[in-house]
Amino acid sequence: MKLKHRFDTTETGQVEAAKIRKMIADLSRTVLILNSDIAAEEERVGISDRSEATYPILARMLAARCYNLRNTIAALEQRLSDLPGMPAELACDPT
Repeated sequence: MKLKHRFDTTETGQVEAAKIRKMIADLSRTVLILNSDIAAEEERVGISDRSEATYPILARMLAARCYNLRNTIAALEQRLSDLPGMPAELACDPT
C-alpha cells in the first residue's frame, strides 16, 4: 500500500486549480445573466446610451456589478496561472 504524503503540493495545487476554475465558470455565467438583464432593462426603457441622464439606474447598477465580476474573473485567472507546478495548458480553461 502506497502512503500519500499529507501535504502533497501537486495534489493541493490541482484541487485549488479546480476550485478556481469552478469559480471562474460560475462568475462567467453570472456575467452572461447580468448582460441579458441589462439588455432587457435597456429595451424596456428604450434607452441604451449610458451617458444619457435618463439611463435606468437598475441597468447602471447591473453594469457596475458586471464590471466588478469581470475584474474578479481576471484576478482569479491570474491566480490560476500563478499556481506553482501548474502546467500552462492546464492553467486556463478554454471555455
